[in-house]
Amino acid sequence: MNLSDLKTGEIGIITKVNGSGAFRKRILEMGFIKGKAVKVILNAPLKDPIKYKIMDYEVSLRRSESQLIEVTYPDYNKKNTPLAEAYDFDNIDDSDNQDLEKTVKDGKTITVALVGNPNAGKTTLFNLASGGHERVGNYGGVTVDSKEGKLKHAGYKFNIIDLPGTYSISAYTPEELYVRKYLIEDKPDIVINVVAASNLERNLYLTTELIDLGVPVVIALNMYDELVSSGSEFDHDKLAKLIGIPIIPTVGRSGKGLPELFDTIIRIYENKEPYVKKIKIYYGNAMENAISKLNILIEKNRTGETDYPPRYLSIKLLEKDKVITEYIKQNFSNPNEILALCTKEIKILEASLQEDTESAVTNARYGFITGALKETYKEKQHESDSTRIIDAIVTNKYLGFPLFFLFMWIMFECTFRLGQYPMDWIETGVGALSDFIRNSMPEGMLKDLLVDGIIGGVGGVIVFLPNIVILYAFISFMEDSGYMARAAFIMDKVMHRMGLHGKSFIPLVMGFGCNVPAIMSTRTIESRNNRMITMLITPFMSCSARLPVYLLFTAIFFKEHAGLVLFGLYVTGIVLAVISARLLKRFFFSRDDTPFVMELPPYRMPTAKSVGVHMWDKSRQYLRKMGGVILIASIIIWFLGYFPNDRKFDDKIEEQISLIEKKFDNKEITKEEKEAQITNLERQRNLEHAENSYIGQIGKFIEPAVKPLGFDWKIGVSLASGMAAKEVVVSTLGVLYTGQQDQDEESDSLRDRLANATNPDGSPTFTPLVVISLLLFVLIYFPCIAVIAAIKGESGSWKWGLFTIVYTTSLAWILSFLVYQIGSLFI
Repeated sequence: MNLSDLKTGEIGIITKVNGSGAFRKRILEMGFIKGKAVKVILNAPLKDPIKYKIMDYEVSLRRSESQLIEVTYPDYNKKNTPLAEAYDFDNIDDSDNQDLEKTVKDGKTITVALVGNPNAGKTTLFNLASGGHERVGNYGGVTVDSKEGKLKHAGYKFNIIDLPGTYSISAYTPEELYVRKYLIEDKPDIVINVVAASNLERNLYLTTELIDLGVPVVIALNMYDELVSSGSEFDHDKLAKLIGIPIIPTVGRSGKGLPELFDTIIRIYENKEPYVKKIKIYYGNAMENAISKLNILIEKNRTGETDYPPRYLSIKLLEKDKVITEYIKQNFSNPNEILALCTKEIKILEASLQEDTESAVTNARYGFITGALKETYKEKQHESDSTRIIDAIVTNKYLGFPLFFLFMWIMFECTFRLGQYPMDWIETGVGALSDFIRNSMPEGMLKDLLVDGIIGGVGGVIVFLPNIVILYAFISFMEDSGYMARAAFIMDKVMHRMGLHGKSFIPLVMGFGCNVPAIMSTRTIESRNNRMITMLITPFMSCSARLPVYLLFTAIFFKEHAGLVLFGLYVTGIVLAVISARLLKRFFFSRDDTPFVMELPPYRMPTAKSVGVHMWDKSRQYLRKMGGVILIASIIIWFLGYFPNDRKFDDKIEEQISLIEKKFDNKEITKEEKEAQITNLERQRNLEHAENSYIGQIGKFIEPAVKPLGFDWKIGVSLASGMAAKEVVVSTLGVLYTGQQDQDEESDSLRDRLANATNPDGSPTFTPLVVISLLLFVLIYFPCIAVIAAIKGESGSWKWGLFTIVYTTSLAWILSFLVYQIGSLFI
């Protein structure tokens, strides 16, 4: 029978994994190997995908994928599956175990690399141990995020590198390749392998690969409090002796165990740690025979020192690792001889073992883990009550979707409502600063630059910082709590109908924060077609850079329904993404997608510190924009709007104002008439100057293209400047509309100036219809330059970056045109 035949609550024992390629390799690495028990937990609201439990962790598969896995009902009279008895630790080959001499480096600086599975709490440990900053690596033209931090402990300085989370270091994803490349080429002094105590068997698979790689390792047994509270018994000291790797229990939430962890690292570095010894994982007689033959030939053809241990190269060749195959070709004197022997041995092994060599290696590694845990770990059979109860609600077929959209609506409503108070405080402070400079500085260009350019531009954007912080707090909470993975789980059926993978949903939700990391995160999607579609529709997700524009105009023109309008904009973006995905799937990426395989971590309450760190990182990036691109753009816009100065026209206006004041002195006109006439002349001067300035000339050139959308030239210029970063739209409006209206002290904020803005004929510049057209255009058009660069980097071609520019801007113009022109017939 197949795994898909099991009903909810039933258990099956895996007998065979069918299929081929990337899916089969990943499913094997995730523990779906012969002899393992799998339990059906629940179905998604649309009955697909299905959540399974294996090795004490949860994973979701589509029904079509679970049909590839053959199972049988377990014989409960047997206490152990075959693999539980497959590994004998008396047969561990530790013949190479020897003390490795190591000299303490000058300055006592130790470089430490953190590796571990996603959801193992690796980054939480990193944040607790150091004040990290972003760092990027690169593999094959793909940018990979990592972090670097510093720590002082016991007289040593530590450089801590938080590498991307990976399930293995095979040649599978850019993250895995980057981690392996870093460990080999940068050669950190110590590797901290972060292992989730709640999922030992699955997490220790990466440990077996580190053992083969021969790097110095210490295991941080993270979330140890969960293992203790479950009632399970684990002799981690005994396991450390068996595998030759020190194991230190840690609790990432509180930092418990971190001092002991770094003390152990120092002992390893100084060659004083008694638990450290080199062992070899035994792969069975047939496989070891093939490894030995390849080792001899690799040693014979080696031209110098190699980055990888010969045994590791032999194992990876038998695993059919393409990157290692290329490495052999480039670094050995007679690579064809080595590869020919490898091909011969693979054929012999697969014929004798009746399975492919990838499966044989994976099975042996899990056999090693199972044998080690059999001697050291006694699990108390239990179900996570909290995870089971929460999943019964949030993934319920009736409640799942309504709850998800409720969460989204709450997020946007809180972003607007809660952010309004600090936003008003910051706006008041910006206004006070502006008034102070206006009243204390003498008239001149510098004063105008500070008040109208810098404060008017940057100040108009910085007021939205609280809203950005609140939005990222919600996204961080969903990610850290485990709900984001459930959202992908319940949305997989919908995404599948769009022609996408369920994993595509996570980058799209991340796009609400920032499109750039969202596009980078698409690399977790195995299928290139699905990855391309996801990154091309991600710009339709309203990132936090658009939020200041939304908040500015909804607060002015839709004050009573601002939250609803904000929610509607996000939903519109999602709808456009769905339609675009269908079109892209039909005309550009028509091949079938890859199977849906995704781990579902247990629910955990995020720590205030982890959410706070996430919020601060994003806030810091936003503030950097204030002092970078937005400040520069504001100054440029101000400069283009300030020059050239037509002194003749100004002198003419001043003469007319003097005549009006004389008429008032002679009592020829009333005070009200004098003020009205002077105000009219000031408006003429401002309008003339604005239209004849450099920016006015640019705006007049753009105006014919945006006039059908209801926009004047100032809006057109603001949209053009927004191609650098969407926040610049607000700062440009702040510069262009500064001083353009009556200088009424009660109408000095940008919101007041926009609300009172008028066209030359006296009609309002911004009406609700114009604002709707504008918000739609901002939602859809040209994503910022950073997004285009990210698409180019992830796709490997400028073609798709240019396609995004043309497609999004054309679509924005068409939809805004239809909304404004059709709306004008009724309003």
